[in-house]
Amino acid sequence: MIRALIAAAALVVALPALAQEAPAAPPAPAPVAPAATAPKPATVKVKLTTAEGPIVLELEKERAPITTANFLKYVDSKKLDGVTFYRAMNFPGRPDLGLIQGGVKSDPKRVFPPIAHEPTSKTGLTHDNGAISMARAGVGTANADFFIIVGGLPGLDAQPGGDPGYAVFGHVVEGMDVVMKILAAPTSATEGVGVMKGQMIAKPIPITTARRTD
Repeated sequence: MIRALIAAAALVVALPALAQEAPAAPPAPAPVAPAATAPKPATVKVKLTTAEGPIVLELEKERAPITTANFLKYVDSKKLDGVTFYRAMNFPGRPDLGLIQGGVKSDPKRVFPPIAHEPTSKTGLTHDNGAISMARAGVGTANADFFIIVGGLPGLDAQPGGDPGYAVFGHVVEGMDVVMKILAAPTSATEGVGVMKGQMIAKPIPITTARRTD
């Protein structure tokens, strides 16, 4: 019995010594700081109040400053109050793909001088779903008419070494359901010229007001 107690006591004494001989645990790794994220480019919001409901746009005043400033000029001067969405271009069997177009239709009482072209190759924007872009004839002729993309039409972007494309300057952030209603509006079989024939909305959709929201 005594030998057993002595052996147990010796074991208890020996355990700390064994613990001291064990290798030390490695230090805890230093916390890794989260990677810095680039700040979101500056934008400004505009609400178009239409006969079908509101459409809220987020315009790229930092990435597309010329085109955004031009659009805001029309908004702030109330030149877009009372204009219409007059065109709905869609593809047979694809109600989820196309564009709607609106604006002053070259009304001399509303139009300001045309602006310089800001291609997507410069702004980094693209004609994806909900993009708003400027209508134009030649490069540098855009003034007040614009279109909103449904589904995505990247073929309208600037092409390397080719077509300069159209100038995207923002996106719809609220009201894509309204855009879809306008895209589905009945069109006239005879109205319109050239590629726009058959794409003109039979009863254009009024834009009652266009206002900044921030």
